[in-house]
Amino acid sequence: MILATLTEAATAIKFEDLGLNPILFEYGFLKIRWYSLAYIAAIVGGWWYLLKMVAQPGAPFARRHVDDFIFYATLGIILGGRLGYILFYRPSMLNTPTEMFKLWEGGMSFHGGLIGVAIAITWLVKSNKLSWLRTADYVVCAVPAGMFFGRLANFVNGELWGRETTVAWGMIFPEGGPIVRHPSQLYEALLEGLLLGLILLWAFWKTDARYYPGRLVGIFGTGMGVFRFIVEYFREPDAGVFGLFGLSMGQTLSFPMILIGLYLIFSAKGRRVRIEPVSGSQSVA
Repeated sequence: MILATLTEAATAIKFEDLGLNPILFEYGFLKIRWYSLAYIAAIVGGWWYLLKMVAQPGAPFARRHVDDFIFYATLGIILGGRLGYILFYRPSMLNTPTEMFKLWEGGMSFHGGLIGVAIAITWLVKSNKLSWLRTADYVVCAVPAGMFFGRLANFVNGELWGRETTVAWGMIFPEGGPIVRHPSQLYEALLEGLLLGLILLWAFWKTDARYYPGRLVGIFGTGMGVFRFIVEYFREPDAGVFGLFGLSMGQTLSFPMILIGLYLIFSAKGRRVRIEPVSGSQSVA
């Protein structure tokens, strides 16, 4: 058993051999990290994609709303993601306030960031008397790209690695000990980022899902919840953090997303209404 483990470790991919560096550029005290660039790419890319979507007939809000929302969403992602991480995974950090602000060291919760974005949407729709579900339908279509970049940044950082494995593509991460592990960050990037993004891309541009309030939100919630639930079987659980009924914390937080998502998908037909465009020139029946 020990000999087999040593043999697997000797033939496994070593993270250091990939030549990846969390810091893209460094000059004196100035350090530009891939982790920070991932957030910038997610926010700028989301802004660009939302502008493309609201230019279509029947959009629930206009460009001016997109510009305002990006500011609110940026605050929601950063504050919500960090607070969610602390409350869900590292409540002990509340005893060391200075650690709470070290965002460059990582430690962001997707579920916390999602709550932050939901609050940003609420602020936007309340301020401009928009439809919450229809606005959220557009916003969620831009989220997977950010997840893709974020998980790739986690991989470059050599963090959030997976459980022990014997698969041929298993890796040994610097902070993960001599154990061969799943590169679960890449699994999340492909499932929660690329695949879910393609599903929403198809649903928005090739179907009439956007005219059924809540359907796209439901697809997002169900897809994200299912993919995260699956990946948790390959991702190393956070030490000392436990969910309900023997599930990990990530699975516990994802389960309500799946249920709410399914409800929104199957109930969307009853919310179909005539939609007049906020942006564009065509009326949409």
